[in-house]
Amino acid sequence: MTRLPLTTEYALLGFLREGPMHGYQIHRRLSDPAGIGLVWRLKRSQLYALLKRLEKDGYVTTVLSPQDRRPPRNVFQLTRAGEGKFLDWLQSPVLHGREIRLHFLAKLYFAQREGPQVVQRLIERQRSVCQNWLAAQQAIDAPPPGNQSYEWLVHEFRQAQIQAVLTWLDTCQRALAPAASNI
Repeated sequence: MTRLPLTTEYALLGFLREGPMHGYQIHRRLSDPAGIGLVWRLKRSQLYALLKRLEKDGYVTTVLSPQDRRPPRNVFQLTRAGEGKFLDWLQSPVLHGREIRLHFLAKLYFAQREGPQVVQRLIERQRSVCQNWLAAQQAIDAPPPGNQSYEWLVHEFRQAQIQAVLTWLDTCQRALAPAASNI
């Protein structure tokens, strides 16, 4: 069985796409309260375990960097395989509604760093997936509105949640569209 990388691992690849970094630098970027830190919290011990796993999988390499009067520091660098894996992840929409809050927000963060076209493609792909979710939900034979059963409430919740995500995606596209016209 092949182990699928976690979204956090993809985020680490995304940071390393910007250039080689040591673990503390990556942790600071992950903890940035104006960036991905709004969405995630990751302990340094978890970070180093994930970096080791990425190295074992061939997505990053490590080089020792000497320091004055201190032990050498591990500097992590993205491999071609890691870059390919990251770009594949970045361009694909999330496939489950519950993944929007963490997974899609992480993709949006890194898509913005890649450029306006990447952002717009990601939003369009996610919108298409969400429209399919909504159509599938609307095709379900739900109890009539006057029923007020638990089943009806769940059905209404799911539709409202998908509609809210679609509205939010529209907001993202409007907010980020000016950046696309500056190319």
